[in-house]
Amino acid sequence: MKIPKKIQPLVEEGLIDEVIRQLMSGKEATVYVVRCGSEIRCAKVYKEADKRSFRQAVQYQEGRKVRNSRRARAMEKGSKFGRSQQEDAWHNAEVDALYRLAKAGVRVPQPYGCFDGVLLMELVTDDEGQVAPRLNDVAMSAEQAIEDHATVIGDVVRMLCAGVVHGDLSEFNVLVDSYGPVIIDLPQAVDAAGNNHAQWMLERDVNNMTAYYGQYAPELVGTQYAKEIWDLYESGDLHPDVELTGYFEEDLHEADVGSVLDEIKAAFAEEQERLERMSSAEEVV
Repeated sequence: MKIPKKIQPLVEEGLIDEVIRQLMSGKEATVYVVRCGSEIRCAKVYKEADKRSFRQAVQYQEGRKVRNSRRARAMEKGSKFGRSQQEDAWHNAEVDALYRLAKAGVRVPQPYGCFDGVLLMELVTDDEGQVAPRLNDVAMSAEQAIEDHATVIGDVVRMLCAGVVHGDLSEFNVLVDSYGPVIIDLPQAVDAAGNNHAQWMLERDVNNMTAYYGQYAPELVGTQYAKEIWDLYESGDLHPDVELTGYFEEDLHEADVGSVLDEIKAAFAEEQERLERMSSAEEVV
């Protein structure tokens, strides 16, 4: 097939030997099956910002750190250079997340690098070597649904332990090979500690997956894994091997604002008394 414009430089540099076919076109990128020497991989070509249908990029970019101060200032001002740097940061976020999550034990495609808006990575396949199907194209038994749901929730926990929330997890962003679910599409991955939207993004991710698997295993519907996971995360008790129950009892007691204010006033008065004692002691000296 005709080589896409963005892939042409990678062909010229010898990183890609052949573009075999287009695999899919999504809201932020088009993916191609390519040959790199003897390996069959995929090349994810990111769309330009004005052609992407992913409209909430600002929410996802919150908390992402830019080490170069010049780049950070340009991105804040929205200059042409700044917009270019913002696009680079958007592309590199997926590569960084893939490396970090693979190290944390999450099943994600192996990345091979991002080159001018083209991400080279592993092509996830089934036993016959065909491209692994998306979860939404797979039918399963109740037993399989429960097992795979547990696998995905376990990966969500490992992601959060690594400080990452997927942010757009659904049956369309999970592939299924012979070993089970593989999580894909991470350019919008957010920093759990640095993004104010991280909690509701995690809850949406988990609830999306529970609702999907719940079609095959109704007993999953009504579980509270998202709230349980986030509560453990906030309390510092979340770890990769944590045993989850799917049950969470919310604290419905209203905060006693009056008591809190009284404690603040008491602490303030105590500090004032301490300062007065110190002042008196200095005057005596």
